[in-house]
Amino acid sequence: MTMGLVCDACDALSPINATVCQLCGASLGVAKKSADTAPKGPAEPFGAAAGPKVCAFCGDAIAPGHRFCGNCGKPVSSGAPAPAPATSTAPKGGPKPGAKTMFFGAMQAPSPKLILIKGEGMDGVTYVLSSSEHIAGRLEGAILFPEDPLLSPRHANFIYRDAKLLVRDEGSANGVFVRIIKPQVVSSGATFLVGEQLLRVDACPPETVPVPDDEGTYFYGSPKRPSRLALTQLLAGGHEGMVFRARNDSLAIGREGNDVNFPDDPFISGRHATVTALDNEGEKFQIADLASKNGTFVRVQGEAALYHGDYVFLGQQLLRVEIT
Repeated sequence: MTMGLVCDACDALSPINATVCQLCGASLGVAKKSADTAPKGPAEPFGAAAGPKVCAFCGDAIAPGHRFCGNCGKPVSSGAPAPAPATSTAPKGGPKPGAKTMFFGAMQAPSPKLILIKGEGMDGVTYVLSSSEHIAGRLEGAILFPEDPLLSPRHANFIYRDAKLLVRDEGSANGVFVRIIKPQVVSSGATFLVGEQLLRVDACPPETVPVPDDEGTYFYGSPKRPSRLALTQLLAGGHEGMVFRARNDSLAIGREGNDVNFPDDPFISGRHATVTALDNEGEKFQIADLASKNGTFVRVQGEAALYHGDYVFLGQQLLRVEIT
């Protein structure tokens, strides 16, 4: 006689030490014992017709008297099937259910750049300012222009500090110039660029009373009109050129039809800029650009903040600032 366990679900014979039916997968032994020892419910009335049972899990018909589904092996006495786990539509390797995705919009650190402007306004070499300090000059630093004789060996320093970009003159001979966007107030002695012209604004000294010579003769000359400001043209080599004295509180600069005209300078607009005295003492002046094509550049004293779209002149090099 073959010894074994008979499956309550499908009546198949399995080995004596088996715990699961080899044919239908229903639980043997433990499940049977659990079912036998389970407390009995109230007996059905004699003669009551038991209707056909259907498995709540797979819908297959269950033979009368069987406590397990012959198709899926689930206990007949089980309640409703547990809800199927929600199918995730996330791609494989994506976040686990319940995991929170961090918002990507956290501000990335800006990456300032300097774009070298070539002839006709075309973009040239790009210098990425990835450190805290960036020296520019003819011989020193990471931003080098060895062929530019107007640059000092160590000319300027572009500094990235507290999420702001600054430029500092490193004691250069010819200075660092930044294009002005709005009128800028300067002191007497300030220098600025319009086209190819380097100009200095000065307060005119107080008028002096003419004094005759020892013989009582006065020196003859052109009449000297009172003025509050004067512009001096600075020539190559450090020499002074023309001097323009204002007849009132302001001087207009351009190519033609202004107080100060440079008709042979192709980089100056018809009406380019104005310089205005702000006080009677001649200590403060305002330089304003008149929407010129090539801009007006004022020399930096110490450090100056730079913003996206600014232009900087170093020697003969024009650089555009980009902060993204």
